[in-house]
Amino acid sequence: MGMKVLIIINDAPYGTEKAYNALRLGRTLQREEQAEVKIFLLADAVGCALPAQRTANGYYNVANMLRGVLNAGALVKACGTCMEARGMRQLELLDGVEPATMKDLAAWVTECDRVVTF
Repeated sequence: MGMKVLIIINDAPYGTEKAYNALRLGRTLQREEQAEVKIFLLADAVGCALPAQRTANGYYNVANMLRGVLNAGALVKACGTCMEARGMRQLELLDGVEPATMKDLAAWVTECDRVVTF
Protein backbone atom coordinates (compact mmCIF):
# COMPACT_ATOMS: atom_id res chain seq x y z
CA MET A 1 0.00 0.00 0.00
CA GLY A 2 1.21 3.51 -0.74
CA MET A 3 1.01 6.73 1.18
CA LYS A 4 -1.46 7.09 4.08
CA VAL A 5 -3.84 10.02 3.57
CA LEU A 6 -6.36 11.30 6.09
CA ILE A 7 -9.29 13.31 4.74
CA ILE A 8 -11.25 15.31 7.31
CA ILE A 9 -14.70 16.42 6.19
CA ASN A 10 -16.54 19.12 8.16
CA ASP A 11 -19.47 20.13 5.94
CA ALA A 12 -22.91 18.59 5.53
CA PRO A 13 -23.35 16.09 2.70
CA TYR A 14 -25.39 18.59 0.67
CA GLY A 15 -25.51 22.38 0.39
CA THR A 16 -21.88 22.73 -0.63
CA GLU A 17 -19.76 20.40 -2.72
CA LYS A 18 -17.10 19.88 -0.06
CA ALA A 19 -18.14 16.35 0.95
CA TYR A 20 -18.60 15.45 -2.73
CA ASN A 21 -15.13 16.72 -3.65
CA ALA A 22 -13.50 15.15 -0.59
CA LEU A 23 -14.92 11.75 -1.53
CA ARG A 24 -13.93 12.21 -5.17
CA LEU A 25 -10.38 12.91 -3.99
CA GLY A 26 -10.41 9.90 -1.70
CA ARG A 27 -11.51 7.56 -4.47
CA THR A 28 -8.96 9.03 -6.90
CA LEU A 29 -6.16 8.59 -4.35
CA GLN A 30 -7.17 4.96 -3.92
CA ARG A 31 -7.45 4.25 -7.63
CA GLU A 32 -4.58 6.31 -9.09
CA GLU A 33 -2.06 6.52 -6.25
CA GLN A 34 -2.82 3.27 -4.40
CA ALA A 35 -3.03 5.40 -1.25
CA GLU A 36 -4.39 4.10 2.04
CA VAL A 37 -7.30 6.47 2.69
CA LYS A 38 -8.84 7.27 6.06
CA ILE A 39 -11.84 9.58 6.34
CA PHE A 40 -12.96 11.31 9.52
CA LEU A 41 -16.40 12.93 9.55
CA LEU A 42 -16.71 15.96 11.85
CA ALA A 43 -19.51 18.43 12.59
CA ASP A 44 -22.31 18.33 9.98
CA ALA A 45 -20.31 15.83 7.91
CA VAL A 46 -21.51 13.03 10.21
CA GLY A 47 -24.69 13.16 8.10
CA CYS A 48 -22.65 11.74 5.20
CA ALA A 49 -22.77 8.36 6.96
CA LEU A 50 -26.57 8.04 7.02
CA PRO A 51 -27.51 5.07 4.81
CA ALA A 52 -30.96 6.00 3.47
CA GLN A 53 -30.10 9.13 1.47
CA ARG A 54 -32.28 9.70 -1.58
CA THR A 55 -31.30 12.31 -4.11
CA ALA A 56 -33.00 13.47 -7.29
CA ASN A 57 -32.01 11.77 -10.55
CA GLY A 58 -28.81 13.24 -11.91
CA TYR A 59 -27.51 14.39 -8.52
CA TYR A 60 -24.65 12.79 -6.66
CA ASN A 61 -25.43 10.70 -3.61
CA VAL A 62 -22.85 11.13 -0.85
CA ALA A 63 -23.80 7.86 0.87
CA ASN A 64 -23.13 5.96 -2.36
CA MET A 65 -19.81 7.77 -2.78
CA LEU A 66 -18.86 6.92 0.80
CA ARG A 67 -19.76 3.26 0.13
CA GLY A 68 -17.40 3.38 -2.85
CA VAL A 69 -14.37 4.46 -0.82
CA LEU A 70 -15.28 1.97 1.92
CA ASN A 71 -15.56 -0.86 -0.60
CA ALA A 72 -12.13 0.10 -1.94
CA GLY A 73 -10.62 -0.29 1.55
CA ALA A 74 -10.93 3.12 3.22
CA LEU A 75 -11.40 3.35 6.96
CA VAL A 76 -14.16 5.79 7.93
CA LYS A 77 -14.98 7.15 11.37
CA ALA A 78 -17.62 9.66 12.50
CA CYS A 79 -17.23 11.94 15.53
CA GLY A 80 -19.45 10.55 18.29
CA THR A 81 -19.79 13.93 20.02
CA CYS A 82 -20.89 15.51 16.74
CA MET A 83 -23.42 12.70 16.26
CA GLU A 84 -24.81 13.24 19.77
CA ALA A 85 -25.14 17.00 19.20
CA ARG A 86 -27.25 16.28 16.10
CA GLY A 87 -29.42 13.58 17.69
CA MET A 88 -27.77 10.86 15.60
CA ARG A 89 -26.15 8.71 18.28
CA GLN A 90 -28.83 6.00 18.07
CA LEU A 91 -29.15 6.10 14.27
CA GLU A 92 -27.72 3.38 12.07
CA LEU A 93 -24.67 4.36 10.03
CA LEU A 94 -23.42 2.93 6.75
CA ASP A 95 -21.77 -0.45 7.17
CA GLY A 96 -18.10 0.14 7.90
CA VAL A 97 -18.46 3.58 9.49
CA GLU A 98 -17.56 3.63 13.18
CA PRO A 99 -18.39 6.25 15.81
CA ALA A 100 -15.13 7.69 17.14
CA THR A 101 -13.49 10.25 19.41
CA MET A 102 -10.99 13.11 19.17
CA LYS A 103 -8.41 10.65 20.49
CA ASP A 104 -9.06 8.48 17.40
CA LEU A 105 -8.69 11.51 15.13
CA ALA A 106 -5.45 12.53 16.87
CA ALA A 107 -4.03 9.04 16.33
CA TRP A 108 -4.90 9.15 12.63
CA VAL A 109 -3.36 12.63 12.24
CA THR A 110 -0.06 11.44 13.70
CA GLU A 111 0.10 8.18 11.71
CA CYS A 112 -0.84 9.54 8.26
CA ASP A 113 1.63 11.00 5.78
CA ARG A 114 -0.81 13.70 4.60
CA VAL A 115 -3.89 15.34 6.12
CA VAL A 116 -6.41 17.15 3.90
CA THR A 117 -9.44 19.03 5.23
CA PHE A 118 -12.70 19.93 3.51
